[in-house]
Amino acid sequence: MSGEAETPIAAAVGDRLRDREQTLAVAESCTGGLVGSMVTDVAGSSDYFDRSVVSYSYDAKRALLAVSREALDEHGAVSEAVAREMATGIRDTADTTWGLSTTGVAGPTGGTDETPVGTVYIGVAYAGPWGSETSTSTVRRYEFDGDRQTIKRRIATQALSDIHDRIGDVEP
Repeated sequence: MSGEAETPIAAAVGDRLRDREQTLAVAESCTGGLVGSMVTDVAGSSDYFDRSVVSYSYDAKRALLAVSREALDEHGAVSEAVAREMATGIRDTADTTWGLSTTGVAGPTGGTDETPVGTVYIGVAYAGPWGSETSTSTVRRYEFDGDRQTIKRRIATQALSDIHDRIGDVEP
């Protein structure tokens, strides 16, 4: 966030979206609405923020975001494949420029050797102009330490940092 170090991340994301006349929707699992809450803590966020969907269960992910049964069966909810489908699903169902997703294990239980507590996948999906073939999606995996609330806060902050960086990478 060069040049914006003193601006809280949610406000910095909002500034970038507003400057580019772009919009955002969020699909949250492990963060339970925290990302959407952080975004809407910024006055004027209705200029660029459409919605946050908390899709905690498999059924919610399928019904609200069109996450495929195959992705859930083959990879599980805490996976790159599901994070990608959540981000593209919310982007497309909300018809926004950007979709952001979080799916992970906030703890204190539920972790495995392969997916320990604190593991999260954050998906970012961009909708390029129709016919431009510039729509993209990326997913990053992180592991955070702490208690449940600390992990959720770190995930939400990281998700906003990831979208902030991606918005900066795309030409307005």
